[in-house]
Amino acid sequence: MSPLFNSRAAEFSESLSNDDKSALLKIARQSLVETIVHGRRWQPDAPLGMLAERHGAFVTLHVRGKLRGCVGQVETHKSLAETVARCAISAAREDDRFNPVQPDEVAQLAIEISVLSPPKPITREEIVIGKHGLIVECGPFRGLLLPQVASERNWTAEKFLSETCLKAGLPKDAWKSAETQIFGFTADVFSEHDAPSKSSK
Repeated sequence: MSPLFNSRAAEFSESLSNDDKSALLKIARQSLVETIVHGRRWQPDAPLGMLAERHGAFVTLHVRGKLRGCVGQVETHKSLAETVARCAISAAREDDRFNPVQPDEVAQLAIEISVLSPPKPITREEIVIGKHGLIVECGPFRGLLLPQVASERNWTAEKFLSETCLKAGLPKDAWKSAETQIFGFTADVFSEHDAPSKSSK
């Protein structure tokens, strides 16, 4: 397996509770307000429980239903709480598809968080649309798409694999090559605009 995926990240020993999800959404929101609006360096208080465990996470930002930024970490040596805080700022400032979020935009942002399980090798036949996210790796090329991307766009497993290859900068049929590694992961996905109970585990 690639060194990208060799950390000893904890498996989900239990699902995130609604309180955990609410806390993570508040952490993401506060990190944006403190850093972008007030220009202050900020990090969350020492976390407890699941928020103290090490899990990868992505933070996705929308404005009026349109993507405004999405950045995450598959693996991390930081707590889940700190990872979410950092990813929120990165999504607002470092997604090179967009201009950095300005202070007057922060109140308009809708926040979605995806907390990831550790990636594991997966075959085409094992992929379940809406459940699995994908990572494709071949040499120096890597691409990742979250579970909700395929379900929102009604992709087949083959289309999902092809689009992940394109995200990695590879030919769309590179997933068929023996040199290409394919990993799957699940995610707890929740946002500010729905009750924090949606899961794609």
